[in-house]
Amino acid sequence: MDIVITYVNGLDPVWQSEYEKFTNTPILEKRFRDWGTLKYLFRGIAKNMPFIRKVHLVVSGESQVPEWVNCNEVNVVLHSEIIPRQLLPTFNCNPIEMHLHNIEGLDEEYLYFNDDIFPLLPCQPTDFFREGRGVIRMSRHLLVFDMFKQICRNSNRVAYEALGLRPSLLFLRPQHVCTPMLRSEVQAVYNAAKDEILGSMTKTRTGKNLNQYLFLDYMYLKGKIISERLSKKHLSVGVVSASKLRQAIEKPTHKLVCINDVQLSEERYTELRTTLLEAFENRLPDKSKYEI
Repeated sequence: MDIVITYVNGLDPVWQSEYEKFTNTPILEKRFRDWGTLKYLFRGIAKNMPFIRKVHLVVSGESQVPEWVNCNEVNVVLHSEIIPRQLLPTFNCNPIEMHLHNIEGLDEEYLYFNDDIFPLLPCQPTDFFREGRGVIRMSRHLLVFDMFKQICRNSNRVAYEALGLRPSLLFLRPQHVCTPMLRSEVQAVYNAAKDEILGSMTKTRTGKNLNQYLFLDYMYLKGKIISERLSKKHLSVGVVSASKLRQAIEKPTHKLVCINDVQLSEERYTELRTTLLEAFENRLPDKSKYEI
């Protein structure tokens, strides 16, 4: 079992120059802000997921690789190695996530982690995969209130169509957590819907996009997903207090914690960033093999 992590450092001047050159969209701080917590994701993997075979870090370019990353242990993957040239550069997570299966040497079973999800308690392989099936809670929804849900509905429709099924009025949505993928299944639906996938991609996120939930929906409809909630606590920095944030990290009650970023004042961001880094250092003080 492998782990794939996507990462963007919005403070990187090389990345900022590319963004300004190719888009007319203001940089959304909450999507590209660097909290400095990536190394604790790696430490959490090393300590609590020792069964992981390989960790792949996907970035836009060499300037995005943190200086502490041990490239002998982490497989650094550039966008240009996995994403079709006509889609690059991209500042939209969807074209990136839709092409992770192209990573050379990627295991059949892999977990996709956003860089805001951290394993804080010991995990088992069976938490994520059992007898060739992924484990994640799948729920059904009817109403679409925002762009993200529109993208989820788009992806669900294509998953049904790829299997020759009539789309449902209700669309599937997986639990917001690391996602279990079967590479062969991902490749199969990508091949079946390639033209629609490529035609939906844009430099920045829009409601016409498809996303990685296409793969999970397809797997679920094929019986390749066990719908079971993973042990995860979700925290939004917009509403959680600094003390509760610290407690959730230093004394976790769930195996995984997701720390969701939102628009914040600079003062609030600085306070919570300091709290986060102190709490993670207390919880995961030992340097991992993934660090120099």
